Amino acid sequence: MCLAVPGRVQAVFDADGVRMGKLNFDGVVKDVCLAYLPDLGVGEYAIVHAGFAISRVDEATAADTLRAFAELGMLAEALGGDAG
Repeated sequence: MCLAVPGRVQAVFDADGVRMGKLNFDGVVKDVCLAYLPDLGVGEYAIVHAGFAISRVDEATAADTLRAFAELGMLAEALGGDAG
């Protein structure tokens, strides 16, 4: 199953002309394409699917979603086995 997971933007950078970000998913940091959310900034949260930030989300919603995924044992699966 593939889930869309919320993450917090820690850094924004350019990679070969593509706007990218380092997003933190409950302790797991991954590089994510920010092309679909060009005004997303450091400290904000986004829903990420297949390596692309697809929607902005508030902090409370992000925390609730991550907590639910963790309780259901789906967080590690969604993050490619990187989460506890």
